[in-house]
Formats: sequence, C-alpha cells, structure tokens
Amino acid sequence: MNSGNRDTSSHFRDRPPRLVLVHGSVVGGRPTWREQRRTITDEAELVVLERPGFEPGSDERIDFEAHARWVAKRVAPGDHLVGHSYGGVIALLTAAGVGEGLASLTVIEPPCTSVALDDPAVADFAAAGAELWAHGPRHDPEAFLRAFLLAVGSDYVPPSPLPPELEQGVRALVAERGPWEAEISLAKLAALALPVLVVSGAHHAAFDRICDVLERELRAERLVIPGHGHNPQVDPAFTEALLAFVNRADLMRKSRRG
Repeated sequence: MNSGNRDTSSHFRDRPPRLVLVHGSVVGGRPTWREQRRTITDEAELVVLERPGFEPGSDERIDFEAHARWVAKRVAPGDHLVGHSYGGVIALLTAAGVGEGLASLTVIEPPCTSVALDDPAVADFAAAGAELWAHGPRHDPEAFLRAFLLAVGSDYVPPSPLPPELEQGVRALVAERGPWEAEISLAKLAALALPVLVVSGAHHAAFDRICDVLERELRAERLVIPGHGHNPQVDPAFTEALLAFVNRADLMRKSRRG
C-alpha cells in the first residue's frame, strides 16, 4: 500500500476517519456520493475518487482489476474503503490486494455474481448482463442505458436526449469488463478479519443473494435500506450507519494496536 509520509499513529489519535469512496457505473463520484458530500463535514474526511474513463471523449477500456490497482495507489493505512455497485467489486478486489492496512470495507450492492452463482436469480442476472453486453444496443447510448437500468433495478428515469456527461457515462459503461467475470477471493478477505459492512436495497433478488453470501462469508455487518432501488447510499440512514460503523472499526483497530 502506498502510504507516502503519512503518520499513521497520528492518524489514529488526532484525525477523523478518512473515507475513500469509489463510484460505480454511468455516473462519477460527485453525483454518486452527493448525500455524503452534502452532510458529512467534521465527522470524517471524504476522498471522492473519479475513476478513469468518465472524462469527456474517453473510450478507455474499464477493467475492475486495473481499477482496483488504481484505487490501491490512492488508499493509505487506516483508510475506510467504500464502494458502490461496480465500485463495490473494485473495492473488494482492492481490499484483498492491500491486505490488513485498511480500517474497514463497505460495499453497496456489488454485482460480483461469481460468489453466488448457485442461486438461480444470480445466475440469471449474470447471464442477462453478458447477453446485454454481447448483443445489446451498444451504439445507442440512451437505449443501452435504459436496458441497463432495468436490469439492475434502478428507478432512475434518464432524460431524453441524454446530456453529454451522462452519454459519456454510458460510453464508459459499454466499455466496462463485465463484473460477472470478477473472481472475488472470499477466503482471502475473510482471513484479514477486516470489519466489513454490506449494504443492500431490498429491491432485487440477485443483489440480495450476493449480499447474503458476502455477509455470511466475510462475517460482515448488514444494512438493508429499501426505497431507493440500487442507490441506498442516497438515504440519510446510510450515512448515519456508515459513520457509526467506521467509528466502531477505528476503535477496534486502536484496541488491537494497544
């Protein structure tokens, strides 16, 4: 892990928790974490990442493994890593790669279908994703976005025509490596004994089952926030629960260090 010259002992004594926030598909960090940017002030330091591929004109291939390495360069010892959707897949891979340096991990409905393919709803979800990427309307950003939103259970209704920033987000989406290809080492993550919070929205059977497996295998805390589809992080209850969780994780980390 790349810690630079940060004084980690001072971090634990004097600094608020540092939250590194990883966005998912279509939209970048600022809109994804708008509720946290609006409401979290002195309680924590926010590091809102903007992943490569979302800048205007980019046609960069987006690969969860490459982005996990990119995120790993931007976290420091004692950070709390938070990932939404595709960003949750990236966060799981990052945590497995950087090891015990993180203070905690929070994932919100990551589409890492490989962890629960024995469940029919998850298997169908993975197959539908592969079908959409293989045969969907890849050259019609608006049509592709609408099909994608339907697949993930989002209640967002995009404007027509798409504004340029959103159209670029869809082009980034089309350029993504499918998350159904991600192999998550649950045994490696569990061995870290890292405090983990798994969040779901009670709106989609496949996401529920994936989160069930993560909760069980990682001995994670579980938070269910209905009413916001695939974006439970927009609910103030998520922010309240997240801050309480990272504070507990920091206390645990301090007690282990003596």
